[in-house]
Amino acid sequence: MAEQEEYLQAARLLTQLRTIARQLPGTLDPVGIAEHLLDELRSIIPADKAAAFTASGGGRLEVLAQRGQNRAAWETSLDSDSPIAEAWATQQPALLTRSVTRIDGDGPRGAATGVVLPLVTGVRTVGLIVLQADASDASPTSDSVERAAQITRSAALRLETALLFDEVRSLATAQERQRLAREIHDGIAQELVIVGYALDNAIAEIASETPRLDSATKQLETLRAEVTRMITELRLSLFELRSDVDRHGGLGSAIAEYARTVGSSAGLRVHLSLGESTARLPAAVESELLRIAQEAITNARKHAKAANLWVSCDVDPPRAQLKISDDGTGLSSKQRRKDSYGMSIMAERAQRIRACLSITTREPNGTVVSVSLGDN
Repeated sequence: MAEQEEYLQAARLLTQLRTIARQLPGTLDPVGIAEHLLDELRSIIPADKAAAFTASGGGRLEVLAQRGQNRAAWETSLDSDSPIAEAWATQQPALLTRSVTRIDGDGPRGAATGVVLPLVTGVRTVGLIVLQADASDASPTSDSVERAAQITRSAALRLETALLFDEVRSLATAQERQRLAREIHDGIAQELVIVGYALDNAIAEIASETPRLDSATKQLETLRAEVTRMITELRLSLFELRSDVDRHGGLGSAIAEYARTVGSSAGLRVHLSLGESTARLPAAVESELLRIAQEAITNARKHAKAANLWVSCDVDPPRAQLKISDDGTGLSSKQRRKDSYGMSIMAERAQRIRACLSITTREPNGTVVSVSLGDN
């Protein structure tokens, strides 16, 4: 009875969410909201670099959006002694009167001037805005800081709503993938295994009792090989459905695990190059990049007839570079027709996270799928 009441309450809340989402005048895209907020704040407080942060696991912040040609390597640990940690804890603006970049940060050295603005809803800090100018005489005035703080206060609820909506959507997608995986595993996958065993028995009986039926034996062996191939495809599909970016492992390790598993099953030599900073991309962005990588690797396995697979993943939020290459048959017109649906899916996923996707020919043969996030 209690479980039924929980489902009724969930149905009511989801119905309300759907109605409200349709009536909202603005977008529920957290990245879009953050980028618009940065542009608005930079018109009040000039900044060479600006970023919007939200909370992630492990006491660190993740970059939601950023403006500026060069990335400042801000110290985003909430346990550090920095203006960023101070603004998060006090829920008050904190002036950048000293450099907030790490020792290994790029860009010009020296004191940075600017401000850190908390995004607060009720008693919760949901994010931070960092505005940094390179010039030492560009300190923001108290009036401009107050005006900027007012804008962030009004925008905080809008951003938190978008983040919550995005989280609900991600949870629903993850649960649907798990449901599909269970149905495939408990249904057709098990049935195909039983068919395979039956074929093995039939082949054994024909071969031992009736040597004259060589043709039937060969047909059964061919059928058995096809069933084996289908079972392998299903197992890889199950692995893909169940794969996700672990909150402790990161995007690179998730892509590497998938590439190794696929390479082992398909006889591909896998060459990995991974580079990740301690900061993380938003969970929804990591998930989309993982799915793009999975699709590109699957295309190489199924259609390219490749011997080698090269996978590189470099993550330095808010930027990321992903490249999957193979030495297969390349992008002939026939190959494009086979992969057309997968290519359109990759393009849609890249567009969803504002990334640039390119699919080109590798010299002397093969295909290169590249994804660039944060540079477009």
